[in-house]
Amino acid sequence: MARDNEGQIGVVAGLVRSTFLVNAVYADSAREYGITSQQGQLLCVLMAQPYGMSELGAVLRLAKSSLTGLVDRTERNGLVDRKPDPQDSRAVRVTLTRRGSRLAEEFYVETCRRIEKLTSGLAAGERDALAGLLGRVVQDNAVPVVFMEPDEGAAVDRKQ
Repeated sequence: MARDNEGQIGVVAGLVRSTFLVNAVYADSAREYGITSQQGQLLCVLMAQPYGMSELGAVLRLAKSSLTGLVDRTERNGLVDRKPDPQDSRAVRVTLTRRGSRLAEEFYVETCRRIEKLTSGLAAGERDALAGLLGRVVQDNAVPVVFMEPDEGAAVDRKQ
């Protein structure tokens, strides 16, 4: 983990440290909205569409018992509902309540603002290069969409 005079670090250390940095921003933002990071992630995922429990588990990469507990707690807070799945009478779809939708939007906008601020010391070209490289890493590793791009969230809002 050598470091030169310009503050350069290796790709592994850079990715791991940036994960800690983004997770800290996410946790701080969630705490200010009275939710956990996991609940914030759930709300952001559900902004795009309702999900069945198995789909949601795959997107969030959570075991069934962990997901059930997360949805139970978030439902008790009045942020999500379980609705019957129109395609399968034995299944449910998790959807945002009106309150959950409002909170998700506020949390999403604020968290985007804070994460965007992390790169404020970069020039526009550097930010574009970083976005391109990270996009390739995410795409090459088939990372599920757990957080939309800010303008994708606006597109979802316009469709509803």
